Amino acid sequence: MKPISIIILLFISTFSFAQEEEILEEKEIKAIVVNAQTDAPMGSVHIINLNKVKGTITKDDGEFTIIASVDDILYFSYLGFKSQKIRVTNDMFKFENTKIALTELAYALEEVIVRPYQLTGYLEIDVKNAPINNAYQYSISGLSVGYEGGNKNPSAVTKVLGAILNPADLLRNLFGKQPNQMKKLRKIKEDDQIRDLLASKFDREVLMELLQIEKLDIQDILNNCNYSKSFIKTANDLQILDAISSCYEDFKVLNRKK
Repeated sequence: MKPISIIILLFISTFSFAQEEEILEEKEIKAIVVNAQTDAPMGSVHIINLNKVKGTITKDDGEFTIIASVDDILYFSYLGFKSQKIRVTNDMFKFENTKIALTELAYALEEVIVRPYQLTGYLEIDVKNAPINNAYQYSISGLSVGYEGGNKNPSAVTKVLGAILNPADLLRNLFGKQPNQMKKLRKIKEDDQIRDLLASKFDREVLMELLQIEKLDIQDILNNCNYSKSFIKTANDLQILDAISSCYEDFKVLNRKK
């Protein structure tokens, strides 16, 4: 056999072996989440593989199973406990029931105002006393969603149209910073476990980890997409995700038309 043929065969063999190794890298991890103080198993803990964008929750006995590869980052979240990130190692595949310990947070309770709007219990009276959201939404022909422009005044409409009709600026200033992270938006929205977790969160912490952007960047994106301050302040993380995703999809449509 000629030397060149031998080299080609060796290359093909090496490439095939490398492909097999890559496929085998993705495996199931089985582990247990426990309370660091009591060593008691913790049920309903949310786990997200930040690399694969897949989520799961622990059973009542603290056990969970999730697909991962070596060096993937697993993110653990549970109300009242410090969120934790764990890097996947080979040992976690070799030994089942690895224990992941979460540390409880100490919360300082502040004064809670139960009835800040002097509600009486009578619907007709309470409707008049309830706070009103003064942010107005504007719809644009051809787009399926509306945009919040803040207070109702002529400049609000101009602000909305200005942002929508300048997609190049939107790309450079916002989505151009982290284009790969923005591509994760669709994958995040497809995972029910991640969506359930985001629906219960208001601190943007999980979104920051998933998209690898800062909290200030999230606020800048929503500001530039013309969402009101009241929405940015009060929306849960799932609503924020859907808002960013809608704005990004609209941007891509408009950008293709240029």
